[in-house]
Amino acid sequence: MDERNRRALLIGGIGTIAVFAVLFFAVGARNIIDSLLSADPLLVVATFALALCWLAAWGLMLRTVLASLDVHVSVSTAFLVYTGAVFSNNVTPFGQAGGEPIAALLISEASDARYETGLAGIATVDVLNVVPSISLILAGIGYYATTTAINQQLENTVASAVVLIGGIVAVIVLLWRWRHVLVDRLPGLVAPRLGRLDRFDADALEKDLKERLGRFFANIERVGTDRWRLSSAVGLSLVGWLFQVAALLVAFEAIGYAVSPAVLLFVIPLANLAGAAPLPGGLGGIDAAFVTLLVPTTGIGASAITAAVLIFRGAIYWMPVVIGGISVSRFGVRAFR
Repeated sequence: MDERNRRALLIGGIGTIAVFAVLFFAVGARNIIDSLLSADPLLVVATFALALCWLAAWGLMLRTVLASLDVHVSVSTAFLVYTGAVFSNNVTPFGQAGGEPIAALLISEASDARYETGLAGIATVDVLNVVPSISLILAGIGYYATTTAINQQLENTVASAVVLIGGIVAVIVLLWRWRHVLVDRLPGLVAPRLGRLDRFDADALEKDLKERLGRFFANIERVGTDRWRLSSAVGLSLVGWLFQVAALLVAFEAIGYAVSPAVLLFVIPLANLAGAAPLPGGLGGIDAAFVTLLVPTTGIGASAITAAVLIFRGAIYWMPVVIGGISVSRFGVRAFR
């Protein structure tokens, strides 16, 4: 691990500890612990089992996307590769933005695919996951609005999320529309600077970058033209989101509370937007976002909600860290270089 990555991880870790400290202080650490100790062990296990189903669904999604790029892996390998990708996202700042390069390397090591093919595959999975999440937010909010008055805080949160998602979609559309310009000009801007830093041949580096960038966009285009696999991938993404909803429902049941599935349909995608914070995998920020959204929408006490969220996040965050860490080690990829 170089000095820059060590510093980023240290800052992110300190930020995570600070967020959790504030959360536990505001809610009450003793009450949270009491709620956790009262949880039904069998339902906690069921929460983790449903999280495994989520990983399996999105692992199959990655396998489907890679198949459209003529990269074929077994179901078990796809599961391990995707879990390793989640691990890399969870241990690097800024979530997917920080972990995608490592995930692409993991895919290339596991399947002998080119690095840019792996990057196109994992980037496509991340982009496609946005489509069902928007649908779930709209469906959940729509149903919730028919049964309960939406308060100003939730209204502002949803509006901010719509603006953020709209901005992300706009950036993706612009990048795609101007991809040929990027392929032609970006390597010429980057290569001379990298050449000075690392003492590479700038001309050779520019040519290599142009070829890799061109193949990256070509791979993205191939995925988009395979309509059947594209539809299958979006369907598997939706299944994965629904398994997350089921996991959080069971986590609440474990501590003796029932919540409306409609609330979780929009809360889970909205809370995950906090993963853009400069924290390892959004750890702390996402947890706090869940509590902030669930307190006004469920009417359950903050300590019980925090306990349910911690059980859920143990399954969604920490379990992939353990399994994915083993997977990354198996494929011989270092999380930091």
